[in-house]
Amino acid sequence: ELDRINRSTDYPAHPLTGEAAARMSDLYEADRITWIGLRAVELPLQRPVSDAKVLTGRQLPLASVRLLFVELQSQQGHHGLGFSYSLRTGGPAQYAHARELAPLLLGEDPSDIARLWSRLSWASASIGRSGLAVQSIAAFDTALWDLKARRAGLPLAKLLGAHRDAVPCYNTSGGYLQAPIEEVIERAEASRARGIGGIKLKVGQPDHCADLRRVAALRRHFGDEAALMVDVNQQWDRTTAARMGRALEEFDLTWIEEPLDAHDLEGHAALAAQLITPVGTGEMLGSAAEACAFVERGAVDVIMHDAPRIGGFTPFLQVAEAARRRGIVMAPHFVMELHIHLAAAYEHATWVEHFEWLEPLFQERLEIRDGCMQVPTRPGLGLSLSEQVAGWTLASDAFGQRG
Repeated sequence: ELDRINRSTDYPAHPLTGEAAARMSDLYEADRITWIGLRAVELPLQRPVSDAKVLTGRQLPLASVRLLFVELQSQQGHHGLGFSYSLRTGGPAQYAHARELAPLLLGEDPSDIARLWSRLSWASASIGRSGLAVQSIAAFDTALWDLKARRAGLPLAKLLGAHRDAVPCYNTSGGYLQAPIEEVIERAEASRARGIGGIKLKVGQPDHCADLRRVAALRRHFGDEAALMVDVNQQWDRTTAARMGRALEEFDLTWIEEPLDAHDLEGHAALAAQLITPVGTGEMLGSAAEACAFVERGAVDVIMHDAPRIGGFTPFLQVAEAARRRGIVMAPHFVMELHIHLAAAYEHATWVEHFEWLEPLFQERLEIRDGCMQVPTRPGLGLSLSEQVAGWTLASDAFGQRG
């Protein structure tokens, strides 16, 4: 726009005089958030799924996903959509905290994303700077980034500075432990037919030999055609992780995920140094500081932090920058609808995790082909809520005045 003003014969030669100056002033006029909508949603899964935490008696099967949606509208008519989520517990608490935070953004300039993240963080100081507090903030933060990219008319990946238009992807939803290996293979075949490049298998059962048999069957079926990963969901101790890691080396895995307790930084560092197979973790970490510590300590070969769990795009990018400086692989956990943009903007090797679970929430679908997920070309996140969301809505609130 500024170049057009400078080239135009309708304006004085100096762009800061006359009508041109007024036009430039309009371009830089601060916007204000005038309306915020909140929505609590419970999305049922088609059937409950079980990982190793269920088989070891630590958790119940997962039957639904709870989500916190935030919608923003600004004085100049711009819109933003963001969301966070919880599994099993925490959904009502996220929503309750979001109701406390929402009024603090009314009247604020939505361009000031970093400042607003800090403001919400300080408002949440009494409940900490990780976990529930930042998970609620994440929905607001993501909506602010979506608004900014929509206003610019750019996909969010392009606003961030994309390195690629497609990201390698792998499927997880077909590899849970309640399914016999024959079903896992059948669903993996369907994923491959859809264009998905990799398959992740849940392991970590009390019977370690059963885990090895499942991995062997999957590798035998696909040969070298597909990238294979395994996810232990934190169910091994250090000795078991070292032994199982060596036993799994013959299968040429892309990584072993969460082999140890998610907060065992020293254990992950020692294991990553021992094994040939890359070690990944990060999805259960609740702040950028925690995730950065794993990266800086050399405790991961693959950083797997989760934007909604660490506070949104703003802190996610802090971790991504720490990982970029060390040249490690990045494979964000879950929510492909958000992470496709963040992965596309990462300089080094990266993956996106494919789950079809959240697809019914949105009108749009992500395109997959040739082993990769295509970066959406629509402005912002490229998402709008489907009509079905109304049927899964548990509560909603609005603040301010909608234009």
